Amino acid sequence: MGFLGYCFWVGESEVTCWFRRGWIFTPISVMGIVGSDDLDENYSVIGDKEEVGFLDYENESVHNFDQNEEGPVIISSPFPFVRGKPQSALVGDRTVDSVTLRNSTDEPIDIWGVTIFSSNPENAYTLSLMEPPSATSDVEEIEAFLELMSLEDRVLQPDQTLTIWLSCKPKDIGLHTAIVHFNVGDDKIERVVFLLAEDTVSQSLASNKPYSRVPRKKQVAFNNVYVAGSRPTRAASQGFKNRLPEFRIPSDVRELFERKCVPGVIMEGLTRESYAAYFCNLLYMEEFHIEAEMRGYDMENVSMRKKGNQFLVLEVPGLAERRPSLVTGDYICAMLSGEDYGDANKSYQGFVHRVEADEVFLQFAKDFHQQYNKGNYYNIRFSYNRVNMKRQYQAVLAAADLSMQCLFPSESSKRKFIKTSRFTPLNQTLNAEQISCVEMILGCKGAPPYIIHGPPGTGKTITLVEAILQLYMERKSARILVCAASNSSADHVLNKLIDKDVARVKGNEIFRLNAIGRQYEEVHPEIVRFCFFEDMVFKCPPLKALLRYKIVISTCMSSSLLYAEGIPWGHFSHIFLDEAGQVSEPETMIPISNLCGKDTVVVLAGDPMQLGPVIYSKEAENYGLGKSYLERLFESKLYDDRNKNFVTKLVRNYRCHPAILQLPSQLFYRGELIACKEEGDSSLCEWVDLPNRNFPVLFIGIQGCDEREGSNPSWFNRFEVSKVVDIIQKLTDSAYVSEGDIGVITPYRQQVLKLKKVLESLGMDSVKVGSVEQFQGQERQVIIISTVRSTVKHNEFDRVHHLGFLSNPRRFNVATTRARSLLIIIGNPYIISKVGNIGTSLKDPHWDKLLRHCSDNNSYQGCPLPPPEKHDLYDEGLSWDDNFNGDEVPKPSFDEGPSWGDEGSSWKDNFNGDKIPNPSFDEGPAWGDEPVKAAETPKPFVDEAEWSDGWS
Repeated sequence: MGFLGYCFWVGESEVTCWFRRGWIFTPISVMGIVGSDDLDENYSVIGDKEEVGFLDYENESVHNFDQNEEGPVIISSPFPFVRGKPQSALVGDRTVDSVTLRNSTDEPIDIWGVTIFSSNPENAYTLSLMEPPSATSDVEEIEAFLELMSLEDRVLQPDQTLTIWLSCKPKDIGLHTAIVHFNVGDDKIERVVFLLAEDTVSQSLASNKPYSRVPRKKQVAFNNVYVAGSRPTRAASQGFKNRLPEFRIPSDVRELFERKCVPGVIMEGLTRESYAAYFCNLLYMEEFHIEAEMRGYDMENVSMRKKGNQFLVLEVPGLAERRPSLVTGDYICAMLSGEDYGDANKSYQGFVHRVEADEVFLQFAKDFHQQYNKGNYYNIRFSYNRVNMKRQYQAVLAAADLSMQCLFPSESSKRKFIKTSRFTPLNQTLNAEQISCVEMILGCKGAPPYIIHGPPGTGKTITLVEAILQLYMERKSARILVCAASNSSADHVLNKLIDKDVARVKGNEIFRLNAIGRQYEEVHPEIVRFCFFEDMVFKCPPLKALLRYKIVISTCMSSSLLYAEGIPWGHFSHIFLDEAGQVSEPETMIPISNLCGKDTVVVLAGDPMQLGPVIYSKEAENYGLGKSYLERLFESKLYDDRNKNFVTKLVRNYRCHPAILQLPSQLFYRGELIACKEEGDSSLCEWVDLPNRNFPVLFIGIQGCDEREGSNPSWFNRFEVSKVVDIIQKLTDSAYVSEGDIGVITPYRQQVLKLKKVLESLGMDSVKVGSVEQFQGQERQVIIISTVRSTVKHNEFDRVHHLGFLSNPRRFNVATTRARSLLIIIGNPYIISKVGNIGTSLKDPHWDKLLRHCSDNNSYQGCPLPPPEKHDLYDEGLSWDDNFNGDEVPKPSFDEGPSWGDEGSSWKDNFNGDKIPNPSFDEGPAWGDEPVKAAETPKPFVDEAEWSDGWS
């Protein structure tokens, strides 16, 4: 009996076919297909080689069968699935199931043989005619037992049933697969068998709550006017000279978004004349998306309990998982539910005073508390804090007054030539590129911005700190503002500046400005002494005090407090932006547009090949909000890496072992990075059991199982968790590596939580576990990457929606360049090699390149490797201009809408040409009235690169 196969994918020298029994990835020579007369009609679904590659058990066609189609002998299917997943088998134990063959006819039928045609791992399964002995069997039973890979032929009499036994004794965790062939008369029938081999760690993480997607709730009707609640003390208002307007989304723009249209000013792209309108509309698009996401968390008919005389406590399912994310200072709206109350029912604002696990402590107006009754039920609407959005609106409007050289240097007629300024380095370890970079910065006068292009581990921050200290010590009139993308980055710069081994900065001349809402307890005591606070609440000092500081360090968002307090335009002689590629252009403009004068020198430090801004609306991201100011400047020919008047590229990497650096250098930096790490310093090559001790990059292939549980949409893979924990235990047992030397990067929040749970139970909570965002700018001696995904089914969904990091080149770059001495990747090689594969177009070869890089250097362990993919790109290194398109996905197919102002907007009335006056909005609350925190939505697990500058 032959097998009918359908061509699924055709490559240059192979095809992938789908046969009746499922997806079988089988390479077949083109020469053996085209024009070949000797192709075996009985060609197996897994090919001539008896080896199973990857069978996705979630594809039901692989393991489901119809007995009525298979002829007179009815064959059972061993190890049937339980709740849609393969049965579990414990590593080291024998797992057994019977297979029955019943002759349903009145004639004898020849069974020519039963064979385990292929298994993965190899020889994992065996056949026997006897039931395998148990642990309590006697010696004679054990000695008499015979297990084989195939059984000989026999005759099955009418209505006779033959029972055979299929056994599996797994040696390691992961998916164990077998294909069993039954040669019945003239037919060949097969069964595909799956078992998930587990150990105690993976078993402990198994969920008893099957995943069920929570349907989107209908919107709860609320009054737009609410009775104000009682604000927490730490979020109390601070008087500021400059106040923020409200910047609400205009009704006509909102109407466009509701119709799935895009304002014309966005479609036309960014120009000098449309700068403010372009970015305001992108911010409107982002905010509209956030509003819609927040509505998904609204609650109906819920109760609250009383806590003392001050608080009502609301239980919020999913709060511990940040669905939604609420912190002190946020507020919700509540009103009594039920038809009896009608339109007269008031809506009350309740501020969050405390967050505990899955509960929030709320304080409303006094009459709401007085009317509270234990039997009351309420409708709840969650809100997000708009302060950071309003800051960005204000910044892009103010940016209209900036010079052409600052906003669009490539369009300026004035060209820049810097006369370098010699200096005596304070840091004696600076290399030639770093010294040249500092000389150029010291020679800069005004716009356009100067860029420090710092690929991973090349000493970008050291260079930036040297330039700041040179200005501080040699130029008495210098006033320096340093802004970073996150609190951790800003704290890191401060620590480098006050390092006594480099230079002594006077304590009264350097200031760390914190967001009002930043938790006092999270700030290190060494940093607190450079901050201003009252009653453990951070504040912005008075204007006179601010003007006395020579160095001010902040995040981009918190720098708005300086303008709000009244720091004059042009006060700062230099503005440094660290990690400038991680923030959106509107966020970058907060310090630049409000504080940059004609002669202010702006220096951007960052790398456009690493992580970009965190944007929640994919539409807004794709239309331009996801592109940083740094990246936009790099698109200009002026900012070619070789033009020293505009940019210095640092190329000497002091972090990574040469083998770790090799592939990222080729893929992202034209192969220009030079590995300068001293291998004897912290190399683990001689300390751990690597297959190739000269190549400290190890790929461990596991065909596991990605799962979700309850209502949580985040994925986890408990088999990879077990393998990660096993590796950490072996590393720490070596006495050469401590827990703090190890970092684990994984893309899904649920995997992070599962890993932390196991590590904490073992007393190993010093190992840092987090997302790629949490590791940007950091390094560890050992990095372990858990890729999680182990089935094909959701690959394309993840790619389109940028979930995980398997289809994001920048996340790949960051993840693979955090390790100093040892990089270990754990994942399913078949999923890795197929990432981005749509039809016949390979979109993202990075992970497959890494897989082959390890394989070619004899540094791969685990399940069999898939056949190699052919890559036409990246063979000569990745060029920014030619090959890299960032994180782009096809733009949404919205109908083009009218431009801002075409349908009655006030844009034409308020903004004319290049001159953009202040918006005619009613005066809103002061800049500090609301806690400094971003709009919170269901977002990726991002702590260190938080969208808000003050909250993690």
